[in-house]
Amino acid sequence: MFKDLLRYPIIQAPMAGGASTPRLAASVSNAGGLGFLAAGYKSAEQMKDEIGQTRNLTQRPFGVNVFVPGNEVVDETLLFAYREKIEKEAKNVGVEIGKADSDDDDWENKLTVLKEARVDVVSFTFGCPAEDVIRELQRAGSLIVVTVTNLQEAKRAAGAGADVLCVQGIEAGGHRASFENGTEDDYGLLVLIRMIENELKLPIIAAGGLMHGKDIAAVLAAGATAAQLGTAFLRCPESGASPVHKAALGNPRFTQTSVTRAFSGRRARGLVNHFLREYDSIAPVAYPYVHHMTQQMRKAAGQKNNPELMALWAGQGYKLSRELPAAELMELLLEELK
Repeated sequence: MFKDLLRYPIIQAPMAGGASTPRLAASVSNAGGLGFLAAGYKSAEQMKDEIGQTRNLTQRPFGVNVFVPGNEVVDETLLFAYREKIEKEAKNVGVEIGKADSDDDDWENKLTVLKEARVDVVSFTFGCPAEDVIRELQRAGSLIVVTVTNLQEAKRAAGAGADVLCVQGIEAGGHRASFENGTEDDYGLLVLIRMIENELKLPIIAAGGLMHGKDIAAVLAAGATAAQLGTAFLRCPESGASPVHKAALGNPRFTQTSVTRAFSGRRARGLVNHFLREYDSIAPVAYPYVHHMTQQMRKAAGQKNNPELMALWAGQGYKLSRELPAAELMELLLEELK
């Protein structure tokens, strides 16, 4: 059933924060892959509007990704101390640090829209929804994907009724999809695919550091049904990533990536810049509180062409990213895959 949605085994990763536009998703789907919208940080109405836009651009299947809300307890003393440390960085770009709020990312309203919209694929990040939520979306006609980072999470997702597992290796750019925002075991993608494929019989989408057709071939050989690429599509003109972010991916001054909580309070991989270096070691375990605190600073930094205060999410293979239209990149990946 999952394979039927794909002409080619290539999925454009949902990248929250603006990169995954309707144009990008539709371009990938029209080229025979599976495009994805990222509903994270958007309202249910914004998500609904983007689903409509995408349907106007493609008749092919596409997916929508949503964040599963958490309920972690945070240390307010640590949050206040972090605010005091980073306040000067926000002032450097003319804004104040935001309020340390929490929210459920409009969860219930998004579920209502998704059931009505009957999109082809719905994927979840930061947790596994309850079995009844999964069943309702399946009855509405959606295939359900749950993103996992270890075998225990994969078993939970399978037990809740997921149709497909998106297996995220530590090489992946952006946020770790872990169910719990704490310490975790970090696995390379190929090892993790084999661990999960050995115990569960669900189709696997492989995600993490994949940039080239040969990378896709490697994960397919390891047991995956399809490969999910995010950073590889960031520099496409259809991507909504900031021009400053796109430029940083090809800038030799940025030499490595690292996993950090500095920008959001949740572990995520990005290019090592000033903010990451200065605040990684003291960032509290507090998502989405820290995300809301740094949001305006990151936005203002992008507007002022200052990559040192932005969350420059990128996978380990970012140096292999290519500045091509999405359809041309799809053609190139397929040629390399042969």
